[in-house]
Amino acid sequence: MNKKLDQRKKYTRRVLKESLIGLLAQKPISSVTVKEICEIADINRSTFYTHYQDHLDLLNKIEEEIIEDMNSYLQRYSAELDEEAIRITEKILDYMIEHKLVIQALLNHNSSTTFEKKIMELTRRYMMNNWMKENGVHQEESKYLSTFVISGAIHVIKEWLANDADKSTNEMATMINGMVNDGLSYLEV
Repeated sequence: MNKKLDQRKKYTRRVLKESLIGLLAQKPISSVTVKEICEIADINRSTFYTHYQDHLDLLNKIEEEIIEDMNSYLQRYSAELDEEAIRITEKILDYMIEHKLVIQALLNHNSSTTFEKKIMELTRRYMMNNWMKENGVHQEESKYLSTFVISGAIHVIKEWLANDADKSTNEMATMINGMVNDGLSYLEV
C-alpha cells in the first residue's frame, strides 16, 4: 500500500513539473497560475498544495533538482587540467541535451533568473575558483572575471540549444574552453 502511495506522489510531482515546464515555454513565470498548472496536469489544486506552496515553489524545486544533478556530475571531475575542463564541460552539455526541454525552459526569458544564478554559483565553485587560484587572479577581480566568463558560456549554451544542438557536445566543450582560455585569439586561424 505504501509503495502505491509513493508511486502516486512521484507521478503527481512529475506531471506538475512537466506542466509548469510546458507553460514556461509559452509565457513568463509571473503569468503562470496554479490553476493552469493543475488543469494541464489534470490534478486538483488541493493536491497541488499538498506538494508545493505555490508555482514559484514548484519552479524552485525543479531548479534545485537540476542543480543537484549537475553538482553530482561536477564532483566526479577535477578542473585542474585543460583536458579535464573539456571533459567536465562535455559532461554538463551531455546532461543539458538529455534534459533539453527543462533546461531551455529554465534558461529562457520566461523563467526567473534564479536558475542562471544558481548555475553561475555552481560553476564558480567548481571550475573558476581553481583556475583563478592557479593563475594568480586577485580575489577582488575574481568575482567579476568569473561572472564575465560564466555568463558568456551560459549564453553560448543557450544559443547552441536554440539551434537544436547543431554541434556535438565535444565540439561545444572545446569551443567554450578555448574561448575561456584564449579569448578572442581562439578565433584566429
